[in-house]
Amino acid sequence: MTSQVSSPAEQTDGTVVGEQRKPGGAKDVRRLDRVIIRFAGDSGDGMQLTGDRFTSETASFGNDLSTLPNFPAEIRAPAGTLPGVSSFQLHFADHDILTPGDAPNVLVAMNPAALKANIGDLPRGAEIIVNTDEFTKRALQKVGYDSSPLDDGSLDGYSLHPVPLTTLTVEALKGFDLSRKEAERSKNMFALGLLSWMYHRPTEGTEKFLKSKFAKKPDIAEANVAAFRAGWNFGETTEDFAVSYEVAPAAQAFPVGTYRNISGNLALAYGLIAASRQADLSLFLGSYPITPASDILHELSKHKNFGVRTFQAEDEIAGIGAALGAAFGGSLAVTTTSGPGVALKSETIGLAVSLELPLLVVDIQRGGPSTGLPTKTEQADLLQAMYGRNGEAPVPVVAPKTPADCFDAALEAARIALAYRTPVMLLSDGYLANGSEPWRIPDLDELPDLRVQFASGPNHTLADGTEVFWPYKRDPQTLARPWAIPGTPGLEHRIGGIEKQDGTGNISYDPANHDFMVRTRQAKIDGIEVPDVEVDDPHGARTLVLGWGSTYGPITAAVRRLRAAGEPIAQAHLRHLNPFPRNLGAVLKSYDKVVIPEMNLGQLAILVRAKYLVDAHSYNQVNGMPFKAEQLAAALKEAIDD
Repeated sequence: MTSQVSSPAEQTDGTVVGEQRKPGGAKDVRRLDRVIIRFAGDSGDGMQLTGDRFTSETASFGNDLSTLPNFPAEIRAPAGTLPGVSSFQLHFADHDILTPGDAPNVLVAMNPAALKANIGDLPRGAEIIVNTDEFTKRALQKVGYDSSPLDDGSLDGYSLHPVPLTTLTVEALKGFDLSRKEAERSKNMFALGLLSWMYHRPTEGTEKFLKSKFAKKPDIAEANVAAFRAGWNFGETTEDFAVSYEVAPAAQAFPVGTYRNISGNLALAYGLIAASRQADLSLFLGSYPITPASDILHELSKHKNFGVRTFQAEDEIAGIGAALGAAFGGSLAVTTTSGPGVALKSETIGLAVSLELPLLVVDIQRGGPSTGLPTKTEQADLLQAMYGRNGEAPVPVVAPKTPADCFDAALEAARIALAYRTPVMLLSDGYLANGSEPWRIPDLDELPDLRVQFASGPNHTLADGTEVFWPYKRDPQTLARPWAIPGTPGLEHRIGGIEKQDGTGNISYDPANHDFMVRTRQAKIDGIEVPDVEVDDPHGARTLVLGWGSTYGPITAAVRRLRAAGEPIAQAHLRHLNPFPRNLGAVLKSYDKVVIPEMNLGQLAILVRAKYLVDAHSYNQVNGMPFKAEQLAAALKEAIDD
């Protein structure tokens, strides 16, 4: 879905405000500036699909939005249990927003487990739509309810809408040749239709999607469309929903352009394709499936028409080995993984450092250690990216800050890898990978020129006048060695992990040469040109909040709240974590206090304190979920007042 917007503006996160009007003979319609909706149910109830469809229609309508899918690691977790609850949260607004929202205004709970798992996040007065058909005695007992919360008064502080979703869906589909079990599966589409009516979402795209998705099963397609329409009609006719809501398009929130909704992994895949086209190189992905990185492999495998070759290897080591071989052969080479896979790939990353070949290592971080929390988010791989190899093996580290920014981060990582002949670590995470937001589709002339020159002949003259090729003779500006494609006459050279002699590339055990090569490889990384860090400080604050990666949204939302309350606070956000921007030290020392929020136990803070001798304060969270803006605002206010 794409939409056009026409003028820029920057606004703070709004609060829900209402203006009622009542068209003749119709239900009341209330205008809101933003809404946070959470769909929740069993992992087999289709909550991710439901949320994704609502998001797509919201994007096509022109709202700004941010999403937070949250689901179990198991393919099919135990039905009706708390560990089996899957949810999808969407925050959409008529202005610029930054996060999926702290607390839902609306919860759609498909069963007692979904209600119990999510009720603690709801503010008083929130609307709760429950599927009453699932509130059986057995289902209630399974999650620890002694009595039904629909009847015992425990939900009196909320606006409760009991709806027999399953019964209504089965009734709506009684004209189809479906079993009851098959009909019940469409209850998520009934719920989607109801919410689409409730918030005036477009419907054509969802109906077209359902017909396409189930094209090989036309009866199922029509049944889902019928359930979707029945949900819409139920909202229109039932007396329980007396009000519907309008959230206007966010026409003032974005620069002029064509926009589409995009997830972080999809944006990253598109960025890799764009980088290969801008470099005029074929793209090779050597990968082993792992949550939450697998979507990149799935997406890139669809684009052979752009010269993309994907290889699903038998394990993580084979995946990066194939990618490094492709880099040696002259491709833009990529391997994708998560934290456990980076550990397995570490020896080959070290080999790439020694060979000095361009290679993108994409780490979609998740909760650890070990298998940890495969479907939850974390930022705990930073030190692994920096130091997780034997010997002195420095690599650049780049981190996107939003789902849409994954596109630009991929281009930047490719620029560094190609220009400096080095592996590059790109650190995304599960929050960015699965979350989505509007993305302005760039014009081709906005993309950087990433073309490189391969070595084509001798580059060194010996004392006797003989012209030879030296594989480790370096560019004086970048310290990058030449990239020689195998099979090019006269450019034969040794490769391998044993230390090379400066210039010639011959095997060398000379202590002085090893010291020189180690320092040269470090100097190459230290010398990478990266933009200065920009500081947002309109009021001359004494406290700076410094972030990296996916904490950008919550930090920025928290900073906006504090400034709206009259509190001065400065903000800076890092994309480049190795090397750091050259002005970072001066920026840090210009503030009395530096606070670094991270979804780890303080890894960036360790690096900052060690390099700049700045007494940076950590604010940490490792619960598998992103920060909440209100939570961060309170912590930052305390830091300001301390």
